[in-house]
Amino acid sequence: MRWLLFSELLIYSLFGNWLVARGWTPLEAAGFGLAGFLAVRLCLVLATFGFMLKGSNVVPEKLRIGPLQALRMVLEEYAALIVLFTVIQPFEKFWMGPDRLGHCATRPLPLLLLHGYQCNRGFWIWMRSRLEVAGWTVATHSMEPVWTEIDNYADGIDRRIDEVLVATGAPQVILICHSMGGLAARAYLRRHGKAKVARMITLGSLHHGTELASLGVGPNARQMRIGNPWLIALGAPGAVPLPQGSVSIFSYHDNYVFPQETSSRLEGATNIASSGVSHLGMAFSPRVLGSLKEALEPSV
Repeated sequence: MRWLLFSELLIYSLFGNWLVARGWTPLEAAGFGLAGFLAVRLCLVLATFGFMLKGSNVVPEKLRIGPLQALRMVLEEYAALIVLFTVIQPFEKFWMGPDRLGHCATRPLPLLLLHGYQCNRGFWIWMRSRLEVAGWTVATHSMEPVWTEIDNYADGIDRRIDEVLVATGAPQVILICHSMGGLAARAYLRRHGKAKVARMITLGSLHHGTELASLGVGPNARQMRIGNPWLIALGAPGAVPLPQGSVSIFSYHDNYVFPQETSSRLEGATNIASSGVSHLGMAFSPRVLGSLKEALEPSV
């Protein structure tokens, strides 16, 4: 992420010098570069929502939103994209620091948070702190390399679970997964079983793939395409031993995972639908956090 960000800034710098050489002031050139930086990201966000509108299911009447809510959702996604991929995730070690696994918590089981495609543990910066305030011990994990088969993340997840269990003395963890993280968790469960996992809760996970995956890069993106053999095998009856009380939380306005009704529902789990929340916006959404806290209660 740092290399991509540096390369983009280098391009803007070179173009800005070219403009200055042709009579622009440095301030004008810098302003033009900043406008380009913001415009590129706005175009990306608008494109994802455009694809979503073309490929999404009909939203149930009680979950429909108005124009102002839609505008707010788009702006939240835009802000989340800039903050996560420009500020937080490229420098996640600075912002996140080590997980606080030894602090006193009121909940008996630790949470392990798994991010999605092309992200890292920095995705959870907002939610980690709020879950800790609610009394949970929270661990995070960066799945590497960025572009590989999803099964290759299973052993890394297993090692991180062992580290968390040793550090906390807990018998099991609860997996909280965003987007591709839900598929990685299921790949882990298929390979290692559910003995170390008390529950699994996914947020905006594409359990049956997404139409947007056709634009992705890498083997993991190909595995997230609707109807691909890997995804079909993962969803075969009895292929993955889901922990009891597993939950899939998804939004009917997810701009990365669609058609939402068929993509995000997980057989054998409790499926909770929401609306007015975008894909990256889930990372900072009080509504999603509220649904997650409710799902974490034993009664669900």
